[in-house]
Amino acid sequence: MKELNKTTVEKKNLPIKILQFGEGNFLRAFVDWMIDKANDAGVMSHGIVAVQPIAGGDTMIKMFKEQDCLYHVYLEGIKNKKPVKEVALVKSIVDIMNPYSQYSEYEKLFLSEELEMIISNTTEAGIRYEEGDDLNAAPPKSFPAKMTALLHKRYKKFNGDPDKGLLIICCELIEDNGSTLREYVLKHAKYNNLEEGFINWVNTACHFYDTLVDRIVPGFPRENIDEIKAEIGFNDNLVVKGEYFHVWAIGGDSIIKEKFPLDKAGLNVLFMDDIKAFRAKKVRILNGSHTAMVPVALQLGCETVMDAFNTPEVEKYINRMVAEEVLPCIDEDPEELKAFAAKILERFYNPYLKHYLKDISLNSISKWETRDYPTVYDNCKKLRKNAKLATFSFAALLVLYSGQSAAKNFTPNDTVEFIGFIQKNFNRNDIKGWVSAVVNNKAMWKENFAEVSSFIDEVSDDAELILNKGMLDALKEIIA
Repeated sequence: MKELNKTTVEKKNLPIKILQFGEGNFLRAFVDWMIDKANDAGVMSHGIVAVQPIAGGDTMIKMFKEQDCLYHVYLEGIKNKKPVKEVALVKSIVDIMNPYSQYSEYEKLFLSEELEMIISNTTEAGIRYEEGDDLNAAPPKSFPAKMTALLHKRYKKFNGDPDKGLLIICCELIEDNGSTLREYVLKHAKYNNLEEGFINWVNTACHFYDTLVDRIVPGFPRENIDEIKAEIGFNDNLVVKGEYFHVWAIGGDSIIKEKFPLDKAGLNVLFMDDIKAFRAKKVRILNGSHTAMVPVALQLGCETVMDAFNTPEVEKYINRMVAEEVLPCIDEDPEELKAFAAKILERFYNPYLKHYLKDISLNSISKWETRDYPTVYDNCKKLRKNAKLATFSFAALLVLYSGQSAAKNFTPNDTVEFIGFIQKNFNRNDIKGWVSAVVNNKAMWKENFAEVSSFIDEVSDDAELILNKGMLDALKEIIA
């Protein structure tokens, strides 16, 4: 078996056009994989330098250096209902550095002439405003302060040249990620009394993009790494495993499409003025299905998404919920919506990924309100009918959290006070009173569920059904 480095693999010298905050599995199996594809297709020639976003050890950096920043992405999934696999050697990362111990090299990079864009995934907690963060630190602590300092030095280095602004693409899993980062950069600038010219330069020469990213990336495949190394023929200790499906929606001005033409390499990258409608559609179909499925499938003894979809009743339940209650409330072409949903739901049949239901169940209370209640509400207000399948999932969630369900080994991972309220108020002799108390607990919900007049009655009936007949028979009755 060969070692993986530049002595065993030819690696082109690429101009460093991208500074990437984050070196984790997702960026490497999603963004860096895409850039490598586009480089190979000849539509781009972009080298990346990955930057460690937080202070810490250099273990990961040493691993990268030993392999000259080369690694494989191992993708498995379903396409047109058939298994598909792809193994790619990614060569787009030129170097990796720790800005805390290599600040001068880091500064030289972000002040370079050829740099064009910043890409980040600093986790959901990364884009936060920390008042008083020292912009003169080497580097500042928080990511927005790092960006403010970086851009200010670049502004001064190039005397406010509008052509030296950067394209900034955020992959953090928060809404309006790029817009929020820009807001915090400007907030740091004002707090530190930076010149008005710099603020204008940030607003006009720098371009921040909101994005939605989607690919499940389990990461390093420890359980079968020896087999994978034998298959690829290299001693690769940075292999990243992911699902075959991918989509990247990037919202903002059209400059990004010209400078970052990933779509021309056949990748599922969608450029649009605003991603809000696309996000809402994806959240309702994919995330709403996950959240609705979890409390039902867990009470049937399922452990993974694949287990759930191998259960005919669950498969029918979710597919019908999407087709009959979710899609009719989305104002887009019905055939295009149907095709989009089919691609999304096809992922649930992927036998290669162990997507655990207990992991998806994290914070299900707020997730259900965000992802599934809009379907209940729109069916009532737009279509003048009850969303009985989506409503059933809420009843299933309450029963799951009550501690009285068939899922005896399940422990909710959610807001402790809310779980306590659900369990403390559970009354087997007054299910409607229990449901009413939970629904009317204003501390738990942002929405007013009373706007759907029959909601409490329907949830109560469904909860009674589950408790009396068990989940399987209750589900059969609901989908009959």
